[in-house]
Amino acid sequence: MWLTGCTPKPLSAQPVIDEFMRHMSATDFAAAAHLTDQPDTVTQVWETTWNGLQAEALHVDVHDITIRDSVATAAYTMTWQLPRDRKFTYDTAMTLNRINDQWVIRWQPTVLHPKLGANQHLELQAINAQRASVVSSDGSDILVPGSVERILVDTHKVTDATRTARTIAAALTTAKATDHTLVTIDPADLAKKLAATTGNYSVTTIPKTIAPTIRDQLQDDPAIIFHEEAAMVSKDPGFAPDIIARVAGLVNNQLDGSNGWRIAIVTHDGAPIEDLEHHEPKVAPAVQVSLDRKVQLAAEEAVNQRKEMKAMIVAIRPSSGEILAVAQTDKADEDGAVALSGQFPPGSTFKIITAAAGLQDQHLTPESIVPCPGAMNLYGRQVTNYNMFSLGNVPLQKAFARSCNTTFANISTQLQQGQLRDMGKQFGLGVDYDIPGLTTITGSIPEGKTELEKTEAGYGQGLTLVSPFGLALVSATTAHGSTPTPRLVSGFETKTNEKVSQPAPETIEQLRSLMGAVTEAGGTASGIRAGGKIYGKTGEAEITGGSHAWFTGYRDDIAFATLIVMGGGSESSVAVTDKFFTRLDELRSAPQQQDTTP
Repeated sequence: MWLTGCTPKPLSAQPVIDEFMRHMSATDFAAAAHLTDQPDTVTQVWETTWNGLQAEALHVDVHDITIRDSVATAAYTMTWQLPRDRKFTYDTAMTLNRINDQWVIRWQPTVLHPKLGANQHLELQAINAQRASVVSSDGSDILVPGSVERILVDTHKVTDATRTARTIAAALTTAKATDHTLVTIDPADLAKKLAATTGNYSVTTIPKTIAPTIRDQLQDDPAIIFHEEAAMVSKDPGFAPDIIARVAGLVNNQLDGSNGWRIAIVTHDGAPIEDLEHHEPKVAPAVQVSLDRKVQLAAEEAVNQRKEMKAMIVAIRPSSGEILAVAQTDKADEDGAVALSGQFPPGSTFKIITAAAGLQDQHLTPESIVPCPGAMNLYGRQVTNYNMFSLGNVPLQKAFARSCNTTFANISTQLQQGQLRDMGKQFGLGVDYDIPGLTTITGSIPEGKTELEKTEAGYGQGLTLVSPFGLALVSATTAHGSTPTPRLVSGFETKTNEKVSQPAPETIEQLRSLMGAVTEAGGTASGIRAGGKIYGKTGEAEITGGSHAWFTGYRDDIAFATLIVMGGGSESSVAVTDKFFTRLDELRSAPQQQDTTP
């Protein structure tokens, strides 16, 4: 502590003032209090204020002392050094009385601060920053600050671990019928963990909306405890729950803003009366997830037209690589995130890659005349068209629109070893993407070491495998002109395992022409009725016991891939895609509803 002041006069009060302030700065509150007329009160107020401010040091600058007979006043500036290099500075004053030639400080709360009253002290208090929200690419809230209930078990009160575990497991299973995002548990596994734990064991967390129902079912077991805690909660638990759960874990540490702080006058029990200094918290910027709420909802409604099957849609924004939607039926969910990483033969949708290779490496054009017989024997492999249809010699565009297997098997067979695989990589297929928050596999294309490998790959059979995510990336490449880097969460960079060249611009333009013919009269997707021009390619991938139904393409700035596992002909995947775009247009044209959620 440093002190400055007037030149001491006879019987000056300054020595007492200096001594008082030295004791305070040294936190010897009792010694300082004995220089006042209310030592008990002074000790208590200064001690609670020092602790309340979390003070690290105190500096006092006495700049005026006035003496009139037996009364002295001192004006001074107090500067508190607080945690994190914060300072709190203000002016105040004290009065002293001379009694028997001894100056005694007349205690008033204003000695500490000019606004302080009786039974009050100062406190440094944090102002917690509200956590940032997680929003979709169209600005809709996905995850917002809220609370959940944690289910705990006090193992000291457990009399039968097996019974307690079964009770909890049954309650969660019953509640899952109402909220399918709930996590169910294995009662035998839980019983073992309860038996091996001393103290409280955390079972799981549950949404506040379902907590009362579960509480009712578990209230008879005194060992089961519910504890409310802050958490990021989903505005719509049914909205892409698997992806949103991954995102929540990924961004959790990025949602905390910087807490504000205030210095307040408070009552003896800490209730604030008045702020003396106030610094607002800084809220962290919202984290954006690339999912588009309307695109995701439309995709979910579309695949659920075939909810009895494993149906899925992936949608990507070609201009930016944003993953707009990943929708799967519950039946598909049984196999995991297959829309992103499942590997399926692509069937005729792979003709996009074969056509690109023919255009770029064999100098074909959409007008080039190519053979489309009903069947063709290529190196011992009998390749046939659907129902053996034959077009004869036709322009490449017509062969593509009608999906001639023989045409594209023939093109592929004439490619050099590795050419088809390399062309696939130019469209994202076979490239590994490390996307924070997601696990994806685009697909794999054989090198074509034998003519048979090249023949089968040309129309998406044999060893060629893709995921709907990978095929959506192929269509996004065609729409954009180069492969966009797929991404999910803002601020998190996607990494790739290799850099590959991009398709030639003229190849892209010619490929767009081919895909545009697929949805025109005579094309395999001419039955689609959704608005806007859709460029696409259908596919039916034959496997043992049936076939997969595919449709991939793009409309405006949305690229998509639709798959119905064992869905038969491609008309079923076209119908689901038609529903997707039709419903999306309805959602986009509907009047904006105001969110009244509390």
